[in-house]
Amino acid sequence: MFWRRKKDDEGADAPLPEIDLEAPEPDPADFDLEQEETEPRARESEPTAPPPPIAPELPPGALWAPVPPIAVEPAGDLEAGLAKTRGGFVSRLRGYLGGEGDEASWDDVEETLIAGDVGASLAMELVERARRRRDPGGAEAAIRAELAALLVPRDAAWSPQASVEGGPAIVLVVGVNGTGKTTTIGKLAARYSAEGRRVLLAAADTFRAAAIDQLKIWAERAGVPVVAHAPNADPGAVVYDAIDAAVARGADLVIADTAGRLHTKSNLMDELAKIRRIIDKRLPGAVPETIFVLDATTGQNGLAQAKAFHDAVGLTGIVLTKLDSTAKGGIVFAIEHDLGVPVRFVGVGEKAGDLLPFDPDAFVAALFA
Repeated sequence: MFWRRKKDDEGADAPLPEIDLEAPEPDPADFDLEQEETEPRARESEPTAPPPPIAPELPPGALWAPVPPIAVEPAGDLEAGLAKTRGGFVSRLRGYLGGEGDEASWDDVEETLIAGDVGASLAMELVERARRRRDPGGAEAAIRAELAALLVPRDAAWSPQASVEGGPAIVLVVGVNGTGKTTTIGKLAARYSAEGRRVLLAAADTFRAAAIDQLKIWAERAGVPVVAHAPNADPGAVVYDAIDAAVARGADLVIADTAGRLHTKSNLMDELAKIRRIIDKRLPGAVPETIFVLDATTGQNGLAQAKAFHDAVGLTGIVLTKLDSTAKGGIVFAIEHDLGVPVRFVGVGEKAGDLLPFDPDAFVAALFA
């Protein structure tokens, strides 16, 4: 604020008097007290914008990034996403199976299944069972039925659910770097947020330089908050703070990114076990979903990774990414048969809507469309 001297009604244009340094102090009553305007007043005819939202308080060291929601992308096309697989090993498979009334070349069928990442021993079993079926629809119908039978039963309406009253559902996303793990988390966040769930992300992959920034970008796209610490921070502390924030703010789903790790590195695998213990400490009795992200283009090597993770931490689901980039879709059958773990989602494109819930019947039908 500042002082402004009152103008006299008369002599306003008169020259200013000389300043008398020995004059007494002026009386404040001779002055008007006015509030200085630091910002221009909005015109009455123009509506003022609402104030920005206030970020909620989180545990010390945590970051909250509230962002506006984005438009929901349309779902991708499973049949289009499987075009390479359908034109690759499935096309060759149908050629060897022959048409109705034709004799199948079962040796070639077996070799084609192996080349399609079904696996040698499983391919032998499939062919043997299909030959014994003597399906009225022919050899192709027999193989389709046997492939469908490999896929484990599942709840079509599955989604992560809280296992402790008053706490959020927790999903740990694990996998090897380069499989699309962090991207998958962003797509899952967009999907569940669009369904009306209150999602919070935990940037617990603190060891990869770009992981935290990458997750923040996906959080902005999905319109969800993210809890993050500084690079190289303790991943367990990030997950603990994320659960604290979720409980305080009423979030019902926490999805945690974890450090991309090789299944041969025991110390990194032990880090996952530590995170599980921290979750149990913060929410006793909580049972998190542990989702493994597998790159479909890695084939049987990816299956070996999944087996190691399953043995170490107990997987509850698989997300199969880059299925649109491979001509070998048989890895789906090998995973479910060998692990008994359901494939929850398949990725058939780059957009958030291209991460599709896995429907066994629709998948087999799309392969042989």
